[in-house]
Amino acid sequence: MAESYMVADLAAALGATFEGDGTLRVTGLVHPSMAEPDVLVMASSPDFLSRIEPGSARAALVAQGADWRAAGLVAAIIAPRPRYAMAHATRAFAKPDALAPGIHPSAVVEPGAEIGEGVHIGPFVHIAAYASIGAGSQIHSHVSIGENAVLGQGALVHAGARIASRVKIGERAIIHQNAVIGADGFSFVTPDFGAVEAAKSGGGSESATRNLALERIYSLAAVTLGDDVEIGAGTTIDRGTLRNTRIGSGTKIDNQVQIGHNVSIGETCMLCAQVGIAGSAAIGDRVVLGGKVGVADHLKIGSDVLVAAASAVASNVRGRSIVMGVPAMPRDEAVRSIMAIRRLPRLMDTVDALKKRLSAMDSAS
Repeated sequence: MAESYMVADLAAALGATFEGDGTLRVTGLVHPSMAEPDVLVMASSPDFLSRIEPGSARAALVAQGADWRAAGLVAAIIAPRPRYAMAHATRAFAKPDALAPGIHPSAVVEPGAEIGEGVHIGPFVHIAAYASIGAGSQIHSHVSIGENAVLGQGALVHAGARIASRVKIGERAIIHQNAVIGADGFSFVTPDFGAVEAAKSGGGSESATRNLALERIYSLAAVTLGDDVEIGAGTTIDRGTLRNTRIGSGTKIDNQVQIGHNVSIGETCMLCAQVGIAGSAAIGDRVVLGGKVGVADHLKIGSDVLVAAASAVASNVRGRSIVMGVPAMPRDEAVRSIMAIRRLPRLMDTVDALKKRLSAMDSAS
């Protein structure tokens, strides 16, 4: 049977107020198109509220000032910032994957590993020697945790994730399916001055012939994640060469993100899907990188920066700025460039017309 909450109790848990029948019970949170009598409809805007079919729902989560009675509802939770309230509401109704207490018989825990109290370890998990698993952590099936790795208290590791040796993960971290933390960095060197080095120094294409041999530079350091970090499915974070790759507390990383060796990312950052950060880049606090953003190696991005989706960051970015484009530049400058490019066809038509007039004048003379 689905768990239900009274509207009044749920409003109190969300730090919001309610109007109407506070004793009404709801069993879930849904989009307006999925409205039913026993669920709470997420209607954060007048547009969403207008999508509720008359008689289909009885309660909704709405913004202050919304005319919820006009939508035929009998109760409403009123939130100053509905999307923020939604975060708490979804937590209340979330149904985490079931994981039995204790250690599954098929799991392998090597001698010397330390398992804290209340840890749940699923089937076919491998925990290497001298790894440390914090109290209350949940490790789902087919996870591997390397030698001397540390997992903080209350961590949640979903199925198939790979945590390499010596990786340190803080408390309450969430690692999603098939993430890889602590793989070897992508770092190679040529016996002589190579093509990439020549290109960076302004060399010609003839330098491309110099990559006749590539020698691996091994990654001797590891990865450190702070508290409350979340790593998306399929994301990969390479370990550092001589110093750890670092992710600050509170940072959230989406699916299929690649973070190179020696990268440093500050606190409370957001990295959206398919971001790629090359080795030794340094990113400040509260930075947002939109989807498919690329950051070149050894660059610095200051704190409180927003990089628009699909931008290519090829130079340092000062703090408290918004950049976009390829290469990324300040937003106003990028917009002017885009507008100028859109005007080029008209400009070319004008130039062609002027050329024809000049040609006609020359012929007449």
